Amino acid sequence: MTPFVPQDPETLKRLIAREVNSRRAAARRAAGLWQDGEPSRPAAEAPAQPCPCGGGDGPGHGCGDDADGHDPWACVCATLPAIPVSAALLAPVRDADGRTVDFTVKAGNHVRSAQWLDAPDRQVGRRLLEVQPGAAAGGLLSALAGVLGTGRALKAHAVDYTEQRSDGLHRTRLLYDAASCGDQVLATWRAARNPSELLSLDAQYIASMGWGAWDLLSGVVTWSEGLSAIFRTGPDRPLSLAELSDSVLLEDVPRFGRLLTALLDGEEPPGAEVRFSVLGEVRTLHLVGHPVIATDGMPWALHLIARDLTAEVRSRQRLAETRRQSEQLRKEAAAERRVASALREALLPTHSAELAELGVSVAAAYLPAEEDAAVGGDWYKCRLLPDGRILLAIGDACGHGLSAVARMAQQRHALAGLAHAPRTDAGRLTTWMNELLCGDPAAQTATAIIGHIDSERNLDWACAGHPPPLLLRGSEATALDTGHRGPLFGLLPGHEYTSATVSLRPGDLLLLYTDGMVERRGEDITRGIEVLRRTLATCEGLEADQALDRIMAAYTPEANEDDTCLVAIRID
Repeated sequence: MTPFVPQDPETLKRLIAREVNSRRAAARRAAGLWQDGEPSRPAAEAPAQPCPCGGGDGPGHGCGDDADGHDPWACVCATLPAIPVSAALLAPVRDADGRTVDFTVKAGNHVRSAQWLDAPDRQVGRRLLEVQPGAAAGGLLSALAGVLGTGRALKAHAVDYTEQRSDGLHRTRLLYDAASCGDQVLATWRAARNPSELLSLDAQYIASMGWGAWDLLSGVVTWSEGLSAIFRTGPDRPLSLAELSDSVLLEDVPRFGRLLTALLDGEEPPGAEVRFSVLGEVRTLHLVGHPVIATDGMPWALHLIARDLTAEVRSRQRLAETRRQSEQLRKEAAAERRVASALREALLPTHSAELAELGVSVAAAYLPAEEDAAVGGDWYKCRLLPDGRILLAIGDACGHGLSAVARMAQQRHALAGLAHAPRTDAGRLTTWMNELLCGDPAAQTATAIIGHIDSERNLDWACAGHPPPLLLRGSEATALDTGHRGPLFGLLPGHEYTSATVSLRPGDLLLLYTDGMVERRGEDITRGIEVLRRTLATCEGLEADQALDRIMAAYTPEANEDDTCLVAIRID
């Protein structure tokens, strides 16, 4: 049968209350107690009178009566070895006015409160201010004198005790308890924290953990400092099981309920991650529980160990979100590359066999600055026009990615349409292209070289802010003169571009390229053009595609921040 698991805090608290009452009733019956928890005793018994020192409910803390010859101080001295902490019997030292100015150690046990402190039995016969020179500064001397003056016991009086020893300076915090015994004082002291307690605190802090114990019979709740820190409560304000249930997030109540139900049944369930609301902040704890079983087989106390996983959970959530975003970006980038690649295949042409029949061979290459980039704003066009001329163009639209691809496509298609105007020279085509870009508010700047090769093998070309073509003739490579070069497209509306003419010969190799091929950060572009010119000079006698292979072998894309496009035209 599946055990009942509470689904909300109120049901869980009723279950806890019912189980606690059941344990208490069973414990009373087993111990022969009245229902109200008081043992059976004669009704006429008189209530105990409090001790005059305020330290207990008995008639007094004396150990004998001087009248019958009993020596109470000998009895006190005899019991010192049974005290598990440092203990000493102190006799006051008074001045002429009767004021207590020091104490003499009359007797002591063998317990050291710290390894570097002497045991009290080694201080017998000496003054307190001699054996503990910091007693006056820490207020201990006046506190012990107050015990004699008022008769009230001293409870956990803290003293930061410092002492210079032969091996260096030592300090510890000592807690003193003391009570008057006639005209003397019985004092005990202990370290505020022993090494085991300090290690436990450090472990709780380092591991972000703590522990708690809930006594089902007395209702006493004990928490470690680590658990109090997790729940942001004071060490004297631990939460009961009912209060703990109220702080559990509603959706985690069943998980917490299963853990408590199993513990109340005397089982040791596996750990569970439960979220709590702590001062408005959600904290995730890993809880492990252990029931304290009585001889009747029923648990009378529950122990819980909690480890705060909040930082780990948040780190996992951030990592998962980062991975999700990275995966989304990866998918988007992959989709953009697929689209760009498809656009590139559609927009960057293959080379017509008609050109080869005219004795012109063409090779082209697109070199991305980044390995995974498919295409950018670089473009070229090389085709036979109806009038028998060969249209030759290369350009660079500003930007990268799909937006640059769109601008590149617009410029290519615009040029294709304008180029069909009969007998239009390169300068006029370049001027029209500039007007189109200047008249488009969404357009950005661009560069281009636009030219024609006629049947006489004459190249008529215009330049809009583009690097100069290179011409390889024999073993000599030179850059064509750009004295007629005009501004970038989109800068100066109404500008009239002019063209220049170069006569090409059989065996000539003309190289057009975009600025990504010759630009280097921190270097003048003329240096990059010179490096490319020298590389081209090594391509004597090579076909167009072979020359491009050699140039690309010397190309270092990691040195560039821009894509590049290359077009080689060989006149056969």
